[in-house]
Amino acid sequence: MKIVILGAGGMGSRFGLMLKKAGKDVTLLDGWDKNIEAIREHGIRANYNGEEVQVDIDIYPIDDVDPDLKADLLIVFTKAMQLEDAIQATRSIVTDQTKVLCLMNGIGYDDILRKYFDDEQIVLGNTMWTAGLEGPGRPKLFGNGYVNLLNLGKSEEATAAAKDIVALLDEVGLNGVYEKEIFYLIYKKVCVNATMNGLCTILECNMADLGDAQASHDLINQLVKEVVDVANAEGVEMDLDEMIDHVGECFNRETIGGHFPSMYQDLITNNRLTEIDYINGAVAQKGEKLNVPTPYNQFLTSLVHTKEQLLGAK
Repeated sequence: MKIVILGAGGMGSRFGLMLKKAGKDVTLLDGWDKNIEAIREHGIRANYNGEEVQVDIDIYPIDDVDPDLKADLLIVFTKAMQLEDAIQATRSIVTDQTKVLCLMNGIGYDDILRKYFDDEQIVLGNTMWTAGLEGPGRPKLFGNGYVNLLNLGKSEEATAAAKDIVALLDEVGLNGVYEKEIFYLIYKKVCVNATMNGLCTILECNMADLGDAQASHDLINQLVKEVVDVANAEGVEMDLDEMIDHVGECFNRETIGGHFPSMYQDLITNNRLTEIDYINGAVAQKGEKLNVPTPYNQFLTSLVHTKEQLLGAK
């Protein structure tokens, strides 16, 4: 199986490293020149649970892909605002038989995927692995995780293909789970991303420090309530208290509390634009369509955009 990973940031590098270490045929595509140069020169050099790990792996710019490259499995890790342009730039690597596994943060990207791929090709996933970048080609990978996924197509062939992907992820240590309630899990992750990402970015802190600030808890609870209200209006049944408790698990310093979320890494560490429109902004947009009030998500979206402009993010 030829595996292509679209987006070689922290999470794309984690999946690329683990697949390559297990002997799989994997190629990375990325849009960050410094990252491409570093991986071409030194491979992926990862802090892997405190151990230095290096693997050599092929990588190409998204806009200059090997013309002979064809993907059996395309794993998508681009930033949400880059998704459509990235798909258009890499159409040559996709055939009617290619399966597309999307593991991006946020909601609403399935509508973009459906513009380019048949439902039979699309597999939606939700990953609970963590990853960061200490610099170009240098991911920081720690802790354990898993990947939940479900095929959008309804045929037996689509189900079998999704379960083959689960088996592949299990084989390389990425812990795949075939999950029929994938939209529930996607919204469950949105509860985390809609709180930890934007607030840690605006306040410039890690998740444990955010949790230690008691004044933040009302903000967090209100943001989660809006996500739950939108999910329930879409027919995805969620319990507010359960989701607030789930978000609270992020504050544990002995597990993931010391982590700086990906939005913090993008804007504060690397001065890059964020995915706020596809997390809090998407919650607000869906709320408007469903007549569900989302003032906290709207306000946090505006705050992050203001900070992007003040910092001159690109």
